[in-house]
Amino acid sequence: VIDNLSDIREVMDVFKYLSLVKEGTDAVRTKNAMGDDNDNDKDGVGGAKNKKKKRSRRFDRDYYRTCVSQGLRAISYQFVLSPFRAGIKLEDNHTLPNGFNWDKVLAGEKATVEYEVGDPRRWSAPTMEDLDPTSFASDLVSSGELVLLATMNNNSADLDHDVPEVNDPLRGCRYVAARELAGEPRIRKHLRKLYRSIAVLSTRPTAKGLDNIDPFHEYYGLHLLRNKSIKDHFSADERDAELQKMGLTVEERKEYDEKMMRIERDSCIQYMNILKAERGGHIRQTVHLPFDPDADATSAATPWYEKGEAYFSSRDNQDYHLLLAELEKIYTPSNPDSDEWNEERTKILRFALTNFLLPQFEAEVKRDLRDAAVKFGIEEAGKNLASIAMEGPYRPSHLLGENRFLTPTGDLPIVGVCCSSDGREATYLAAVSERGELLDHLAVPAGTQIDGEKMNDKVITFLIQARPAAIVVGSLAGLPCRLVARKLGAITTQATERWNNRFIQGPEEDDDEYEVRMRDFGRMYPNHDDEDEDEQNGPWKCNVEMVDDNVAQLFGRSVRGKKEFPEHAINLKCAVAIARHAKNPLAEITYAWGVASDAGIFGAEMLYMNIHPIQQLLPKTMLLRQYERVLSRAVADVGADLNLCCKYDHLLGLLTFVPGLGPRKAASIKHTLDRFGGVIAARRDVLAKRLVGPVVYNNAVAYLRIRDIEALSNQLLHPLDDTRLHPDVYTRNNWATKIAIDALEMDNGDNSSNADREDRAISAIRDIIQDSHNEIKRLFDATRAEWENVYGPTFNVGAWDPRINVPQDRWRDKVDELDLDTFAEMIEGTGLGKWLTHLTMIKWEFRLPFEDIRKPMEPLDREKLFRLLTGENDQSLCPGKEVTGKV
Repeated sequence: VIDNLSDIREVMDVFKYLSLVKEGTDAVRTKNAMGDDNDNDKDGVGGAKNKKKKRSRRFDRDYYRTCVSQGLRAISYQFVLSPFRAGIKLEDNHTLPNGFNWDKVLAGEKATVEYEVGDPRRWSAPTMEDLDPTSFASDLVSSGELVLLATMNNNSADLDHDVPEVNDPLRGCRYVAARELAGEPRIRKHLRKLYRSIAVLSTRPTAKGLDNIDPFHEYYGLHLLRNKSIKDHFSADERDAELQKMGLTVEERKEYDEKMMRIERDSCIQYMNILKAERGGHIRQTVHLPFDPDADATSAATPWYEKGEAYFSSRDNQDYHLLLAELEKIYTPSNPDSDEWNEERTKILRFALTNFLLPQFEAEVKRDLRDAAVKFGIEEAGKNLASIAMEGPYRPSHLLGENRFLTPTGDLPIVGVCCSSDGREATYLAAVSERGELLDHLAVPAGTQIDGEKMNDKVITFLIQARPAAIVVGSLAGLPCRLVARKLGAITTQATERWNNRFIQGPEEDDDEYEVRMRDFGRMYPNHDDEDEDEQNGPWKCNVEMVDDNVAQLFGRSVRGKKEFPEHAINLKCAVAIARHAKNPLAEITYAWGVASDAGIFGAEMLYMNIHPIQQLLPKTMLLRQYERVLSRAVADVGADLNLCCKYDHLLGLLTFVPGLGPRKAASIKHTLDRFGGVIAARRDVLAKRLVGPVVYNNAVAYLRIRDIEALSNQLLHPLDDTRLHPDVYTRNNWATKIAIDALEMDNGDNSSNADREDRAISAIRDIIQDSHNEIKRLFDATRAEWENVYGPTFNVGAWDPRINVPQDRWRDKVDELDLDTFAEMIEGTGLGKWLTHLTMIKWEFRLPFEDIRKPMEPLDREKLFRLLTGENDQSLCPGKEVTGKV
């Protein structure tokens, strides 16, 4: 039976029950041993040698051990059914179609003087036809078999001290029977299930809550929950769920599952808020059975939430008749017995429920409620982090008219602005390069207006020298940030006009004045005459945008910020992080993970990020583990440029979360490359240069990108090293190369040298990638033309996704002409396994090589911008609430 247990609670029930019975048996054995020692002492035999060191014991079982050692267990089972048989009867009643079989025979059962094997009377409580409880106890007391324990454990909370034991000699017997009955695993299992089906949750305000909670308080509605079923907080039982879904269609079943999941999630999040309110001292929570209507009627004049702690904590006020009825079915003898004996058995059942089972079930439910709430809270926090991490790079306004699959955002120079929230500190503008390096910065001293006469010229000069694609302004300082953003917008317009019109001679400007202006312009901006740059990139365009700087503020006050910029002000470091976050949010978040705490725990810095409102109530270890999973999935989706991650510290965090690596392996790779002073030109070099072992290489290599950077300008890069394809499909097996050559209908070049064949393969892959890119451009133009013919110029350029918005039968690129299914069958026929999914992935990587699945960073909507600037939310500022303001 134990081997079939899967629930940890059932396993612990068995362990605790066996421990309880063992303690009682040991108590009897110890008492007998002490009696033998006393006899030996009387005979002159020393007992010191036989004494054993006593082990520490549970104090809550002292009275139980005392009762059992005095023989009360054997006496109690003279008029009640043993817990073992009671548990079997209860389980059979709930699991067998016809209920319990009275002819049931246990394994190893033997005949006794009173009962034969298979006698149904074994399964019923013994009856006392000739004696009532008082006479039965008196006879045992007279014979010395029943010892009165009136002076034992007078302070025990488990005893009823209002009734002296001299007037109730069977009290100890009832205690032993109730204690063992409440510990029987089968009884606990089925009563636990019944309890959880009818138990409810109630909350009531404390004195502090009554004073503070009004209709606009964040805990309003949580402080007066009454009889909320706890079933809503847990997943429905599979059997009950199937009964509910019986007769429903597939869609109705799906809707039912979604509804129940939504109820469970909302209830768990609500319970986390209840825990938060309870921790703040605003409310008290109670898990209980519905209260007995008779108990409510006695104090009907008092509001239910003001009835006091004694009312809510008393189990006698709870309506537990359903649990009592289940126990009476198996505990009351089938043969008629006197009312006095049945009353004794009922006392045992009530005592077992009110003193053992109900308190333990309440504690279990509270613990399970918290665990379920923590589980959903961690999942919700993980979802919030995923939405933050999977936000794409900021896309300047002048690129919004282009589709990101045709015109990628790329690496752009950006200026980050951190406005001071303290009137004594300066506001900083930080210009970062395409790789996120700090190029230059400008400080706006405290008390100085950014659009003042002198400061205006300094800002224009700074912007022209940096020529960023965008200016992002942090929102920590509140409303002053918006004013700074508006002023910067006007200054940026002046700067772009001055730069773009630098070669245009004014209508009232003669040639001498023009030459003087150009010389002055050249001294201030040495590269102003780079006309090739203008022809290549077009006129300089720049826009100003406000962003959420939650992540960036961590860098300015962190250890890594002090290490990278030890001499710079906090606001300047925040400005750098704001620009970096706009360039690559995922890189900045993983950078925050990379610093270990004093205890050696990575990611502790992320606990200070505002990711979820209830994150402070969640276990930090579990929360960080969830964050780590989320970031690992995000990096696996986006990839990591191996060379850039090893060159720049603020990008190393991406390498940390590459599947198969970690903080230490990533640091080892960076250290090795720094020591060699080189770069990686091909994925296979990662293994050849022994940066990692073969197992780690096999796990991680598909997520490592080898991109065309300045240090590799003279190297011939394999185009598939910057795709999601594993080298197994284009290096070891050459399937990707074969697909590209067959699609272009080229000669395989079997008679060529290895170098020529490799050059030929790379050329074929580049051509097939370019062909697929041209096809995406054709499909985009066709889709846009069809839309505008019907709906006019309302086509959403940025939302068009060739994976989603293009039917499969509309593709006309060369790789689509190949029969990959047949190719996969040929590979499988050679005994190499099933590779169709890999071949399909090759096709899509030809079309969209390592495309960024992240959507570009969206401008802040009005609601979020208002929350960031004012600090108000729906709870703190809601319709009907009185507020003060200045006009």
